[in-house]
Amino acid sequence: MELWQQVCLVAYCSVVVALGIYGFHRYLLLRLFHRHQGETVAPHSRFATLPPVTIQLPLYNEFHVVERLLDAVAQMDYPRDLLQVQVLDDSTDATNQKARQCCEQLQRNGLDIHYLHRAERTGFKAGALAAGLASTTGEFVLILDADFVPPACLLHRIIHHFTDPQIGMVQTRWGHLNREHSLLTRIQSIFLDGHFVIEHTARSRSGRFFNFNGTGGIWRKAAIVEAGGWQHDTLTEDLDLSYRAQLAGWRFLFLSDVEVPGEIPVEINGFKSQQHRWTKGAVQVAKKLLFRIWRSDAAVKTKVEATFHLTANICYILMLIMAVLTLPVLDIRTHLGWERLLIIDLPLFSFATMAISGFYLASQRALYPDWKRQIKLLPMLMAMGMSLCINNTRAVIEGWIGHETPFLRTPKYGVTGAANAPHKRLYSSRRTVLALGELGMAAYFAYALYQAWYTELYMGMPFLLLFLTGFLYTGLLSSTQEWLSRMRPEPRPT
Repeated sequence: MELWQQVCLVAYCSVVVALGIYGFHRYLLLRLFHRHQGETVAPHSRFATLPPVTIQLPLYNEFHVVERLLDAVAQMDYPRDLLQVQVLDDSTDATNQKARQCCEQLQRNGLDIHYLHRAERTGFKAGALAAGLASTTGEFVLILDADFVPPACLLHRIIHHFTDPQIGMVQTRWGHLNREHSLLTRIQSIFLDGHFVIEHTARSRSGRFFNFNGTGGIWRKAAIVEAGGWQHDTLTEDLDLSYRAQLAGWRFLFLSDVEVPGEIPVEINGFKSQQHRWTKGAVQVAKKLLFRIWRSDAAVKTKVEATFHLTANICYILMLIMAVLTLPVLDIRTHLGWERLLIIDLPLFSFATMAISGFYLASQRALYPDWKRQIKLLPMLMAMGMSLCINNTRAVIEGWIGHETPFLRTPKYGVTGAANAPHKRLYSSRRTVLALGELGMAAYFAYALYQAWYTELYMGMPFLLLFLTGFLYTGLLSSTQEWLSRMRPEPRPT
């Protein structure tokens, strides 16, 4: 082999080994999940007198869903004299008028609800939560994003877990109001189910650190204050505060059997924007807290798990490198013989592929009677996960080098119906360059697939087909959305 081929081969094998390590970590999480799956989580005791609770509702241009949210909060069956509601509205469109009118109506109906509007979005969501916390009257704070619809009994099902004075936060499981809306929302629901059902259960029940997800959870106000409060030096203020609070000695609890349904992004660019924010924020938190975690008195198993959790997004860079190396490695295989390289990459790559399949399949079995119907979506889920490597690699790099970007909201449309239910496009995001890059990678893998067929490297063709399908689907869907937003612009709420 020539020198450049040797370099490509070393880089490829290094990437496969690294992906294999992170894949093996998923196996360990799955093992922890199965070990603790049957355990019940019961309150330490029950409050003789219910404590006061504040519900914080951070908003930013949520025109389509704000009324639905406030109606659901007004139906909660917690005693009215113990309930305070804060509408933390940073909106710059007609949302603030609609929210204010709803609050005035609910005040006339006897609900202690306060409308707080900031002219300056300092700190984005974290800043809004911090501003509201200064005037809360509740000992506990329930946080709900605008696209969530809490069940009326939510507070009663959670609050008694705080009779344990060490519990600082209780997180519920996200449900999906529009799971059946489209192929995109069905795939996203599987991604989220894997995170909540497998990761949260495994980490919470085994005593590792896990995170508040920004909505659908209740905080003990003292835990927020002792941990240093809401800070806005990362895009994932929820992840940041979660680790700081647990480092301060507070315990977190995950309730898998308590579901708070929310809306999944119905447009690909909204989904990609959300993924970019979560990925970049996790990298920022890793930079901020990882050394502090290793200097803490936490158990070694907790430190190791925190490291995997906060650095897992490096896999997107590894997948992009693997994608770029596809053609050179195909050429190397024709010289070495596919059998030799297969001995190297098959055992390790199986950790990164089979682990993902088992991971998400287990979450579907745990939640849905029709889980077998979801099996056919796993190849598409893997393909789409691979196609995110361009979008999320950018996020990892931005987070690592400290490139500042604003907190971009994820558009919500109040969609709760079945497949192909219509929605109005009042908020758009434009990511044309990324879409072109994804389509370019699709063309690259189409050529790689041809080369694999031409050189009779049939064993690698299913893997190449996954990359091709993922990039083609994501790129076409993204560019189509961009084209529609330009050809048929709709008025924004004013």
